[in-house]
Amino acid sequence: MSKIKPSKGAPYARILGVGGYRPTRVVPNEVILERIDSSDEWIRSRSGIETRHWAGPEETVAAMAIEASGKAIADAGIDAEQIGAVVVSTVSHFSQTPAVATEIADKLGTDKAAAFDISAGCAGFGYGLTLAKGMVVEGSAEYVLVIGVERLSDLTDLEDRATAFLFGDGAGAVVVGPSKEPAIGPTVWGSEGDKSETIKQTVPWDRFRLGDVSQLPLDSEGNIKFPAITQEGQAVFRWAVFEMAKVAQQALDAAGITPDDLDVFIPHQANVRIIDSMVKTLKLPEHVTVARDIRTTGNTSAASIPLAMERLLATGEAKSGDTALVIGFGAGLVYAATVVTLP
Repeated sequence: MSKIKPSKGAPYARILGVGGYRPTRVVPNEVILERIDSSDEWIRSRSGIETRHWAGPEETVAAMAIEASGKAIADAGIDAEQIGAVVVSTVSHFSQTPAVATEIADKLGTDKAAAFDISAGCAGFGYGLTLAKGMVVEGSAEYVLVIGVERLSDLTDLEDRATAFLFGDGAGAVVVGPSKEPAIGPTVWGSEGDKSETIKQTVPWDRFRLGDVSQLPLDSEGNIKFPAITQEGQAVFRWAVFEMAKVAQQALDAAGITPDDLDVFIPHQANVRIIDSMVKTLKLPEHVTVARDIRTTGNTSAASIPLAMERLLATGEAKSGDTALVIGFGAGLVYAATVVTLP
């Protein structure tokens, strides 16, 4: 017989509040076109992106996350001291250690909350949400702050015609807490590491200490390029459209609902064509509101789902209590999908 006492958490968990932060600088496609041979029409038709936000020197990963988190905490109607854990998904915090989550937890005024970073690319918000749900139900934290934050402008090769126009910066956050009824469904998640070469960093960090310039990428003027994100666009598109629609359907099935039961669809904001194709494949009804925040925010990786969620609620396109399907997918290749009740 076990001597360990059973955990005493909440029966269920839910998203209680959401917040977002977009950097003040808005970058139109015309700025991107200064470095690549393309056109505004081509960028819009291929991605749907019209503008994106790029962070300034003071808009660090931590600073943006703190701004978004403060809004989420206020929206949830709790105090920062009640936060028991802070989970940050990011690939653009460049200090290997300590985790940026510890700085965020301290500056928000939490009471020594557990704090850690995760690296799950564009699926990172879904991964964090799943961990938060588990903590609330298990009882290790009553309230968990989940943050997706990126400064992808730091990891963008502005001379790469395939990716220069894609990425933006920003932070989105939610507070997950106790619920008396199911409000975050089962997560359908996984990885396909055999396809990891399709989205990756151009060179690993340790390549810089070897001293061999021939092993490093150079720009058009012969200068060493900082590592950037690169991808095989067509391969990623096919995978996202066909495989992720299946995952999205599995998440609906796991939650025990059909597309007709949905009010909102919030996919990772990777590409409008991917979003539209998934809507068609899933046969979503006309009444379902679909997030297309990518048009003015760009692809912000782990931040894209909470940012899109926050905008839909702020504009009234979605409302509190709506049933939403969320799905993230990206580098790894990793993915996570679940059905949630909007705060």
